[in-house]
Amino acid sequence: MGESIRGLKRTHMCGELTTQNLGQTAVLMGWVQRRRDLGGLIFVTLRDRTGIIQLVFDQEDSKTLFDKAATLRSEYVIACKGEVISRAPEAINPNMATGSIEVKAQELRILSTSETPPFYIEDDTNVGEALRYKYRYLDLRRPEMQKNLMIRHRIARVVRDFLNDKGFLDIETPMLTKSTPEGARDYLVPSRVHPGEFYALPQSPQLFKQLLMLAGYDRYYQIVRCFRDEDLRADRQPEFTQIDIEMSFVELEDILALNEQMIAHIFKQVLDIDIPLPLKRMTYKEAMERFGSDKPDTRFGLELMDVSPLVADSDFKVFSGAVKNGGSVRAINAKGCGAKFSRREIDGLGEYVKTYRAKGLAWINVAQEGIKSPIAKFLSQEELEAILKALNAETGDLLLFVADEDEVVFQALGHLRLELAKRLDLIPDDKYDLLWITEFPLFEYDEEESRYVAKHHPFTSPMDEDLHLLDSEPEKVRAKAYDMVLNGAEIGGGSIRIHDSHIQERMFKALGFTMEKAWEQFGFLLEAFKFGTPPHGGIAYGLDRIAAILAGRSSIRDVIAFPKVQNASDPMTNAPSPVDEKQLKELAIRVEKRAEDKEV
Repeated sequence: MGESIRGLKRTHMCGELTTQNLGQTAVLMGWVQRRRDLGGLIFVTLRDRTGIIQLVFDQEDSKTLFDKAATLRSEYVIACKGEVISRAPEAINPNMATGSIEVKAQELRILSTSETPPFYIEDDTNVGEALRYKYRYLDLRRPEMQKNLMIRHRIARVVRDFLNDKGFLDIETPMLTKSTPEGARDYLVPSRVHPGEFYALPQSPQLFKQLLMLAGYDRYYQIVRCFRDEDLRADRQPEFTQIDIEMSFVELEDILALNEQMIAHIFKQVLDIDIPLPLKRMTYKEAMERFGSDKPDTRFGLELMDVSPLVADSDFKVFSGAVKNGGSVRAINAKGCGAKFSRREIDGLGEYVKTYRAKGLAWINVAQEGIKSPIAKFLSQEELEAILKALNAETGDLLLFVADEDEVVFQALGHLRLELAKRLDLIPDDKYDLLWITEFPLFEYDEEESRYVAKHHPFTSPMDEDLHLLDSEPEKVRAKAYDMVLNGAEIGGGSIRIHDSHIQERMFKALGFTMEKAWEQFGFLLEAFKFGTPPHGGIAYGLDRIAAILAGRSSIRDVIAFPKVQNASDPMTNAPSPVDEKQLKELAIRVEKRAEDKEV
């Protein structure tokens, strides 16, 4: 059985002791990182969430205490009382924040023993993710994981302090709400009191924060949990955290200005980095044409160039055919890479773009001895020269082309651009490039449903100058929508909302909703719109994404205490799992078997 801490009160954290504490008596509590036995001396490294400190047990001071220290093993939980002393000059460890001091033990209590853990509690561990997540509570003891969660905590605290100072109110919205048709699939919660009926867990507080604007709470925020039952793409979670903000009596510029200030404040307080304001802005159209992405990483070049006008009448039918069919031919100039990529590697890049629906990758190597390219024979000398000039091609450059409909070209070259940057090590680790993407399309066409769907959500306001196109040419309507992009990742997005009921009706009509259907799905909001709706808008940030980038992590799972793995399960708790038959009966739910004997 473990000993009690009765009569002992922790006076210091391990990583907070300095030479200012020399001569003081410290009571420390934490986990044993390591024990070293040097004969008459035992050294123990003690760890808590602030860092580590070395304890020293001298046999000459107390044989009983020394023998007790000899029983310590990794991950034992102990309390130790002792005097803070200087290390001998030759024993100073410059790699430890507390490397010039140690604590000479006077009392030791073993609060809890530990079995041998399944992996070492240390940074740079090579253990696989499956094992880490099964024993997540051990993984979270590692210093780098604790640093990640501390950064996340600081971001949340800074956000709350900033918004509180700007007059915002922190207001909670329901976790059990109504399922709505737009967006990803909802997580459904059966109601025992209303058999056969379901709540939905919120994908966002969108409708409720708009209702708060109608209710007169003109500056709202919430750091809120959200849920989406979608097939997990790379670095997504079924439950995630938003920094949710909404404001009334504002225009787009008011929202952008305040949010720029908040992001700059986060960087200053968390990383002590000054972000120059105002942030850069780029329209959606420009972002797609230059970078092939609506969340462009602007820390490096390799921009897309449109050569469609130069090859529209070419005998090379792959190029001219794409242009004639309403698509385009675009290229990336990989400067100086003509000799860096072998023919086999270029063929590999061709296979890579095929994963993004491109039919292939054309290329021109501007070699010292002349043009090398399998497509050169299909192009006239004038066309070749025009292409080289348009792409600012020089000897040693590698030109890479995709020809197809614009959506495919942008997706293929946008991803190829990122892949090239990784291979060529063009992405600086210590640079933070922030910008706004504006003027998104209001709609996008869903081939499966054969109708337009909202690019953001059905309550996003069209740009005033495009209102006349809403009924006749909805594909040309731009939205008062904006995304904040950081290093190629969308960290936040929002819009000015529709507050005119007539425009909202036109929006539903463009989306293929009858008013009866609209009222069935969103009736409570439409009813509220009858009673005086202020102009309003807002934004929602992904707290997980911001924390991951500021912590220098590639995955949001590293800044979430207890994440799910790729198939949305939790190896630690074994969730999701079957439930007792009695619970199902209470909910009027019957579980049947599929043909492949899987429960549904």
